[in-house]
Parts: sequence; structure tokens; C-alpha cells
Amino acid sequence: MEKEMLAVVKLKPGEGTFEKFMSWMQSDEGMSVRKSIAYPEKTIPGIGPDKGHVMFKITVHDEDGMKEFVSGKNPLAKPIFDACVEHVNVWELIKTNI
Repeated sequence: MEKEMLAVVKLKPGEGTFEKFMSWMQSDEGMSVRKSIAYPEKTIPGIGPDKGHVMFKITVHDEDGMKEFVSGKNPLAKPIFDACVEHVNVWELIKTNI
């Protein structure tokens, strides 16, 4: 079942952390991990003004895989998470009719 979620990633301080993290997310390896848990083509990114945070609205098709990924336990993503990510908060989104 598809589920829309919002992930806010707090990056570790340091020069080039944002660029390193985003480069990996867009790499073939990063895309393969992302495709295994969500639909990258439906992802909407946002960047904090100081590049210390990154936000992603994602459409998830494997919630358990998503939890493993954002907790830094995915074997392919672990090195980049260890190097760049301080912590991740994730919320489920629901549509509100206005």
C-alpha cells in the first residue's frame, strides 16, 4: 500500500556534508535503495536555508524498508548515514480537505 510521508533529515555539521549526502542520494546506488522503498519520481525535496536540514515528501511502498533506511540500518546506505546524518524524523501525511 502506498503511503505519503515526510522525512526531515538533520545533517551533521561540517563543510560539504550537504553536497556529499545529496550526491549519494542521486547516485545509482542511492537511487537503487530509494526505488526499493519509495517512488523517487514522486519525491518532493526541500532544503534548509543553511543546508543543515533536508526535507523529503515521499510516496512509500515499503514502510518497513523505509524505517530501516531512515534509521541508518540499510546496508547500502549505512556509510553515508554514518558520515552525514545526525538524525531523521518521519511523519505520515494525510490529506486534509479544505
